[in-house]
Amino acid sequence: MNQTAAPKNSLTTYKIVNIAILSLISLAMKFFYFTIPIFPAFLELDISDLPALVGTIAFGPVAGVFIVLVKNLLHFVVNNQTAGIGELANFVVGISLVIPIGIVYRITRSVKGYFVGSVVGIVSMVVVACVFNYFVLIPAFARMFLPMEAIIGMAAAVNDSVVDLWTLVLFAIAPFNILKGLAVVIAGYFVLFKFNLLKHIKVKES
Repeated sequence: MNQTAAPKNSLTTYKIVNIAILSLISLAMKFFYFTIPIFPAFLELDISDLPALVGTIAFGPVAGVFIVLVKNLLHFVVNNQTAGIGELANFVVGISLVIPIGIVYRITRSVKGYFVGSVVGIVSMVVVACVFNYFVLIPAFARMFLPMEAIIGMAAAVNDSVVDLWTLVLFAIAPFNILKGLAVVIAGYFVLFKFNLLKHIKVKES
């Protein structure tokens, strides 16, 4: 087959198939999580945004957004336990990480650009997570499931610096998302560049 004569739709189909596969991998990874003793138990660490990061670097930020969206829609269907609040939070925070990385990488297309984008992405993720948790997520969760005092108490039990919603965000939400962002981007570096997955994708795409 003449590669140069391949119709544009074939590339679109290739991307759609890969986005679907990465979304399913992301969903599967969402079920592998663990808690860290220095954080309250409701903060569960996973790296299910890794496939979205791979898709973002390979196909652009829009692909990353779709992967995060599909992951959370599917998770809502198969394992919804928070009336969609957790899935909404995961979507908002996830895209706040992958979009900046994707934008910076598309400009530079280098490992250096990946790391610069990672710094920007982690900062974006932490800021968005803090604002979203303070104004939307934790108040909504408190109205629907646990009283605010109980949520703050869970965090205070492992960190006595937490005394109210603001300190919960400052001393639990912020450092947790720094750690999660670092875990995703470090794993992404090894998967994309050390294990040459990006090169493999580009070869398949060409």
